[in-house]
Amino acid sequence: MAAPMKTISCHLKLRRTALNLLTRHRYFSTTNRKEKGLVLGVYEGDDEILLTKATEKFDNKVNKKLTNGIQLVKKKLKKGKSRTFYGLDAEFSTVTAVCIGKKGIGYNELEGLDEGRDQIRIAVARAVRQLQDIGETEVEVDPCGDAEAAAEGSVLSLHSYDELKSEDKQKPQVKVKCYTQFSQDRDKTSDLWTRGVYLAEGQMFASKLMEMPANKLTPTIFSQIVSERLSNTKKVSVTVRDTEWIKSQKMESFLSVAKGSDEPPVFLEMEYKGTNSSNSPVALVGKGVTFDSGGISIKPSANMDMMRADMGGAACVAGSLLAVARLNLPIYIKAFIPLCENMPSGKATKPGDVVTARNGKTIQVDNTDAEGRLILADALCYADTFNPTAVLDMATLTGAIDVALGSAVTGVFSNSNTMWELLQKAGSRTGDRVWRMPLLQHYSKQVTESQLADVNNIGKYARSGGACTAAAFLKEFVTAKQWMHLDIAGVMMNQDEVPYLSKGMSGRPTRTVVEFLKLLSEQS
Repeated sequence: MAAPMKTISCHLKLRRTALNLLTRHRYFSTTNRKEKGLVLGVYEGDDEILLTKATEKFDNKVNKKLTNGIQLVKKKLKKGKSRTFYGLDAEFSTVTAVCIGKKGIGYNELEGLDEGRDQIRIAVARAVRQLQDIGETEVEVDPCGDAEAAAEGSVLSLHSYDELKSEDKQKPQVKVKCYTQFSQDRDKTSDLWTRGVYLAEGQMFASKLMEMPANKLTPTIFSQIVSERLSNTKKVSVTVRDTEWIKSQKMESFLSVAKGSDEPPVFLEMEYKGTNSSNSPVALVGKGVTFDSGGISIKPSANMDMMRADMGGAACVAGSLLAVARLNLPIYIKAFIPLCENMPSGKATKPGDVVTARNGKTIQVDNTDAEGRLILADALCYADTFNPTAVLDMATLTGAIDVALGSAVTGVFSNSNTMWELLQKAGSRTGDRVWRMPLLQHYSKQVTESQLADVNNIGKYARSGGACTAAAFLKEFVTAKQWMHLDIAGVMMNQDEVPYLSKGMSGRPTRTVVEFLKLLSEQS
């Protein structure tokens, strides 16, 4: 027999009242409001609510108020979705339960991704942002079974470059830390969390450098900021080379790009000794064009402002070194960053000019907007003088890689299967994936068949396989048997593709490079 309408109405009213008591914003007195939030993980189950260890113990502490609150909303809590509650606990003014996906999800071979770790990053990032929007100034985060991934998602989600805005337009600062109250091994959990924070902060440093306006980040200012930040680690030495030194090294290819600007070029040389320095180093090389107008082959005005981030490779090298030093990785690194602007003027290189690189090869410059490879050529030649065991260069080198791969992965060209396999493994772990591209003689022939010089900076068929011919060009200036070139132009920016990153310059793939260096150090 159906219940009377009056009874049903009463039950619904009581249910709504209970839900409001649990979820209504600031239902309790705000006189002594702590402004401290808590993020707790919940797994996606078929019917029952599955809790992480920390969430289960917290729920017991508050007499099942959390699970009761989740159950009051009949809609299933799905991956990435959350419920926010108020007044559950005296220590936390706000508690957000977020679904981190199905339990036990691991490596997906087709996606080349550890999906479980990425689910944690995405879920906690969304929850932390919600608490920031509410006004919490301190947030503790459930490690969710992977404190490193939870830290990465939490810290990266809060990053924004807004220091040039008025104070009322800046996002509120939020301190995040690991919720270890119920951890069985607090020290291990805290160590993993700290590692995740260091990885995230390395990427954030790269992102900030990429986002800075070109008038606030000239080659000279870049060198000053990076020198100060890395020197503060007490583990990285930085040497700033000037124009006269660059000339003495016969880096005419590098100088051909710089001479169109009034800003003087700079060559940064950095060293990190985390292991026996008698060993040969790993060399990192980053393209540092702090603004790229295209030179005489000038770019269209639309979106040219984005070319402030054409030093993304240099930024990622700096961010990687920062994280490596703070993690104290047992590896020896030498890093090289050529810095300049590419501008049109009466002094600028003209299409058809021929310049000589440090190794003596002549280059026909048919397009001054293909400048990144010109400055990298000399940097790679110089890096070669240190007899590195491996060389990895990073550059926002071609629009062609963006057309080919978009923002999903970084395009990688390598002459070493061993290096590639380590980098791919690193990318699957960090969630910032990589994809191998062809480095064939087919492309080498296109850049070495030049009318006036040994090589041509755009190749025989300029529009075809642009990312591949650019990599083939760089190969002409590399002698190392273990070399990788990362074309990061496609991953330079983030709109909404990576949910735990803010909109803007991404700082990718800094965390993947650091993870790669860690794996490489473990093989030594």
